[in-house]
Amino acid sequence: MNRAQGPENGASDWSLLKRIVRKDESALAALYDRYSGLVYAESIRILRDTAAAEEILQDLFFQIWRTAEKFDPQRGSLPGWLLVAARNRSISRLRRRDSREKDPLTETSVVLPCNLESTAAQNQLLGRVKNALASLPNGQREAIELAYFEGMSHSEIAGRTGAPLGTVKTWIRTAMDTLKRELR
Repeated sequence: MNRAQGPENGASDWSLLKRIVRKDESALAALYDRYSGLVYAESIRILRDTAAAEEILQDLFFQIWRTAEKFDPQRGSLPGWLLVAARNRSISRLRRRDSREKDPLTETSVVLPCNLESTAAQNQLLGRVKNALASLPNGQREAIELAYFEGMSHSEIAGRTGAPLGTVKTWIRTAMDTLKRELR
């Protein structure tokens, strides 16, 4: 029986994490099969480097193996955490690669209270995110899109938009606060 047909296919993320705490390798394999594509896609989109994206993928799942007991489902979904972690590690990798970058990116995350396992939930969430982004003022929306969809740093956004660095940081912080409120 292959993994796609195994009992792990229908198991919840939380039940798989509980099994990983007990060092059940098949549970880790099920989570890897479920989310490795998502993590890899996020890393490769930012890094454009397959080896670095694969390394981040491996590191994140190794972290799950070592610290599964620390994951709290009340704080957000596993796929949400994986996306934010992949994004943050990818951006950190870019920064190390480009030693000229001196502007630290403020880590901000939005925890979404929905289960992203089904296509319907993903489509509904995508619609909510698009509407929330559309409601932002132009400068804030552009800064968020450049930071989160193109992986640009605050300094790069300031250079692209011609806005002062402090303004870019304020736009992103204000937009994230607005998005958090609207996506609860």
